[in-house]
Amino acid sequence: MRVVFMGTPAFAVPSLTALAREHEVALVVTRPDAVRSRGKRLEPSPVKEAALELGLPVLETARMTPEALEALRDAAADIFCVAAYGCILPDAVLTMAPLGCVNVHASLLPRWRGAAPIQRAILAGDEVAGVSIMRIGHGVDTGAYCAQASTPVGEKGADELTRDLAELGGALLARTLPTIAAGSAVWTEQDEALVTHAAKIAKAELWLDPEADAPANARRVRASSDAAPARCQVGGRAVRAVRARAVESGEGAPLPAQGTYAVAGKRVLLGCAAGALELIEVKPDGKRQMGAAAWAAGLRDKQGTWGPLS
Repeated sequence: MRVVFMGTPAFAVPSLTALAREHEVALVVTRPDAVRSRGKRLEPSPVKEAALELGLPVLETARMTPEALEALRDAAADIFCVAAYGCILPDAVLTMAPLGCVNVHASLLPRWRGAAPIQRAILAGDEVAGVSIMRIGHGVDTGAYCAQASTPVGEKGADELTRDLAELGGALLARTLPTIAAGSAVWTEQDEALVTHAAKIAKAELWLDPEADAPANARRVRASSDAAPARCQVGGRAVRAVRARAVESGEGAPLPAQGTYAVAGKRVLLGCAAGALELIEVKPDGKRQMGAAAWAAGLRDKQGTWGPLS
């Protein structure tokens, strides 16, 4: 099958590579080089890097200009496949290919429509997450879907779960395209009564807070990222929690009271509304990532108060 692929971040790369193995990728469309790290240098998107390694033609564009539309028409694709491209597609694109335009969405629709389905699934304590192959329409992730696959969330953080779902989505996309071409794919309209929305994560949502219970704070740590880190202040020092776990027992010592912390041996415990959050890996402001015990060795007091950033 002749395919145009549109995608930008690392999540989209497994979909591109899976398509390239089993189908003819006529064109790869991705967003232009941008500043993607602290180096302040222009860097290619992960999809562009993967496409060039595969020897595939690449079109870089942030919007569907007349030139971009002409390139899409010239590709003469049977279907357009999208995975986190980051650009709203006009009707001219949605109807250009004979088999239409399908998207790899990182949720089990109709749950978690929107920009941050993976983080929202973690924050909500979902036991499973998944991917859906869906038609692209005018609404945000409102189209019918024809295939889904799931994986347990467990204790996975956002990065690990994103990688798992990316691989799952790529395999599902490549496997599903022949059924779409054959007309045997079964399309399911989304039940509006079951819809939940995955709004973009605001940084303050992931700040740790003694008013929340320990499991909720642990989920914030797992859902965090460089763009929205799980931060708090401990003994007056701002710090990012990179890895943490909820504990219900001090394992021989009493848990600290809500809003207080205790350094007990090599353990750093933050008292929550219920239980405590044990910090395992942290990143102090302006410093490298380190074990929580090593960081706590620099605290003036081994007991004190902690809370959200002011």
